[in-house]
Parts: sequence; C-alpha cells; structure tokens
Amino acid sequence: MAMRFDTRQQMKLGQQMKLAPRMIQSMEILQLPLPLLQERIEQELEKNVALELEEPGEGRARERETDGESEIAETEREFIAGETGEDFQRLADLENRYREVWDGGDDWRRPAAATGERDRKMDAMANTADRGKSLAAQLDDQWRLVEVPENVAATGRRLIEYVDDDGYLGADLDTVLEQGVDLDIEDWSSALLERTLDRLQVSLEPPGLLARSKQESLLLQIDAIVEIEGDEDGVWTDAAVLIGEHFEDLVQNRLPKVAKDAEMSLDRVQTAKERMRRLTLWPGRELANPDATFVMPDVIVDYEPESDSYIAALADGTTPVLRINTQVERMRDEAGLDAEGKAFIDTAVRDATWLIDAVNQRSNTLLRVVRVVLERQREFFDHGPQFLKPLPMTEVAERLGVHVATVSRAVSEKWLQTPRGMYPLRRFFSGGREAGEDGQEKSWEAIKAMLQEIVDAEDKAKPLSDQKLADALKEKGIEIARRTVVKYREQLGIPPARRRKVHG
Repeated sequence: MAMRFDTRQQMKLGQQMKLAPRMIQSMEILQLPLPLLQERIEQELEKNVALELEEPGEGRARERETDGESEIAETEREFIAGETGEDFQRLADLENRYREVWDGGDDWRRPAAATGERDRKMDAMANTADRGKSLAAQLDDQWRLVEVPENVAATGRRLIEYVDDDGYLGADLDTVLEQGVDLDIEDWSSALLERTLDRLQVSLEPPGLLARSKQESLLLQIDAIVEIEGDEDGVWTDAAVLIGEHFEDLVQNRLPKVAKDAEMSLDRVQTAKERMRRLTLWPGRELANPDATFVMPDVIVDYEPESDSYIAALADGTTPVLRINTQVERMRDEAGLDAEGKAFIDTAVRDATWLIDAVNQRSNTLLRVVRVVLERQREFFDHGPQFLKPLPMTEVAERLGVHVATVSRAVSEKWLQTPRGMYPLRRFFSGGREAGEDGQEKSWEAIKAMLQEIVDAEDKAKPLSDQKLADALKEKGIEIARRTVVKYREQLGIPPARRRKVHG
C-alpha cells in the first residue's frame, strides 16, 4: 500500500477573539470571592517589588499636597455614583494621568472606626477564614492522648482514616480488615478491630463518632449523657428503646404505631421524642463542617432615615489599598542600570498597575450592581423576603451598559450585610417568576418565603397537604400548581404533611 503525503498549502479565513492578559486578569479578579481576593493580593505583594500597601492616612495627605486633587476627587465621585453605562476606560485613563496622586481612592470606602484608621493589611489577614484541621486529624489528635497498647493505638489510627464528614465510620469492618492485611500491626483481626472501635467510640468527643449507623450513633450519645446526668425519670431509657427497636417508624413520624408496638402511651413516646432533640445525626459536624464557611461581607448596606434610602459601601478593611512603589519606579532612570534591570522594573510596574486597575474595577462594578439591586429590590429591604421581585441579570447588564457575563462574575460568591441580615448577592437575581392575581410578578424566592410562612403558622396537629398549601398561596394572590408547591417545599427542606404532624 502506498502512502501519499499532501503538502499543499491552504488559506482559511475566519475570526478568532483573543483576550488580552489584562482583560483576563480583570475578569479573574472580578469573580474572586473576598477571601481568595485577599490571598491573591498577599501573593502579589510578596512577589512584586513595585507593588506596596498604602499606610493608613498617607493617601489623603498626599492628595492634599498635590495639584489636581479636586478634578480627581470629583471625577471619581461621578464615576462611582453614576447610573449610566460609562466605560471603565475612564477609570484607567484617570489613573494613568495621576498615578503619583491617586492611589486607588478611599472615598468609596466606609469611614474608619472612631478610634482611628486600622492597618488594612492586618485587617485583611485577620478576617480571612482559618484553614482548620480536618475531622480525621482532630480525632487522631484526641486518640493519641488515650493510653492503650501499641497495636490498639495503631488500629485506632487506621479506623480514623475511614471517618466521613458527618463523623461516621465510612466502611464496614470486613473491608477495613481486608485493606489492612499488609499493615505491620500485631494480632490484626476482626476481634482487634471490634475492640478498638468500642474504645474509640467511648473515648472520642463529641459522643456518637465512628458509629456504623445513625441508630448506633444516637445510642452512643444517649449512653454518654446517662453516664454524666443519670436517668432518674427513665426518659432516656424510653428513647433508647424507641431508637433501637422502632427507628424506621419513629423517623416516619408514625407515633401511634410506635406507641402500640412499644407498649407505651402516646404521651410517653412524645416525651421521649422531645428529649431526643438533644441528639444529633451529624456528630462530626461539631468539629469540622465542610459546608460551613466564614462569611465576609463584600458590601455593607445601611438605611439613611434622612433621605429614606438605602446606601451601599465597600466593607471597610476587607481589601488592602494598593499603590505603585515610587522608589522602584525612580530606580529605572538611575544611571548605571542595565537593560535587563530596566526591563525587570518595567514588567513589575506594569503588572502592579494591572492588578490595581483590576481591583479598582472590581470595586466599582460591584457597587454599581448593588445600587441597582437596592433600587429594584427596595420592598425586600423594607418588608422582607416575601417581597423579592424577579431581577434577571440581563436587565442589570443593560442598565449598566456591560455584558451579562460581567454582572454574573460580579455577583458570584459576593455577600451583602444588610439591616435584615447577611445575604448572598446572587439571591437578589431571580429570573424565575410567577404572576399574581393583582398582575404583580413574584420571584420564586418570594413565593418560597411565603410558603415557609404558611407552614410555620399551620396547626401542627393538622398540617396542610400540598394541595391545601397551594390553596393558601392562591388566597395570597399566587396561583401555582400542586406539583410546583411540592418542588418548592422540597427545596426548602420542608417534609410532607404526614411527617410534620405532631400527635396530641
């Protein structure tokens, strides 16, 4: 078989958009949540000699001493307060013209505490969530303090490796035995594993850890409580019987059946169930909850009675104020500096400028988006979640004259601290909506808030069925199908009526 190589050249016409490194960096900075932004800034400060932090009070003093102050301050205020789609190039041009004067602008930031301005770098580091030890590492630390024979200690460390995020043993003992045959542990056997697991379960805190099932975990917790507090009224004994022998019916809230099968009165079952509220199904989460994160607000929303309006400002101290190191800039013009040195300084200054521009643009974009939210969601801030309106990101993008992807990045993982509490910014952007009888559209989030209100107020002895929940929403002006009610109820984590029933 002969092979033929075709060496002809062909030309293809086409368009391909390539993003400049500066644009890519701006998009990355815009999307970063606050803790990661702080980490990114710390990394840049360490590796870029041309980048430095502004010390407290320096920026304003330098502005007062430099010509052109009024033009900078006024233009900055107009840019930040503007409600139209002004091009962000205006900000970049202003920085280039007054690089020596304008260091990033403090005017949009919240006033410092009355006791004086704090070190912003220290604030940023202090506010960053600590990366604590994993659950397994914490349990291993506890276990090393327990005095046991060496083979039991080694077996315990092996078992701890199988703990899951909720604190349960994530494998059966046969699997642990099989996977540990090559370990150099004396008397490695099922009996050793059982004996060690028993010791682990009574030694580790909080009680209920390394259980093989929810029932076992709950019973371990009861044993620990009774050992400390006793059980004079016998309620914990009843609870142990119900969990050990009637667990499935108990979970399904079939209390009359539980009472009959356990030969207890309904009141006695109710009392034991009420006592069980002290127990947890997730003992590991008390030490390490992977879903729990330290939430830092990006923006603070306050109410101003004088103007009857809500105002937004960046959370003070969260983002260090950056500037170009002028000493490094001046080094470029020093006599005797070779071409390689000049190139190094040029690159450092350029990279620092890009980062400062990107951080400033992030701040401005975020504030502009929040101001539209405050205007469109005024009723939410006045009256609560039931009044949340539909607000598609496309609407905000058109309002600000930016691409919808820019709004999406600005909203991603950002948080608002408001008079009503802390909320993710994304919560205010609901494209889904339902029409009410009065012609007003309600967002899905608002309808779910109304549904939660109805369930909270229902008679727990006669909880409302899904159809009756739909009827109750209709009375409030929201007409949706029963299957939609089921979807919203499940999203809210509300169990069905039979499981919400409280037996009297």
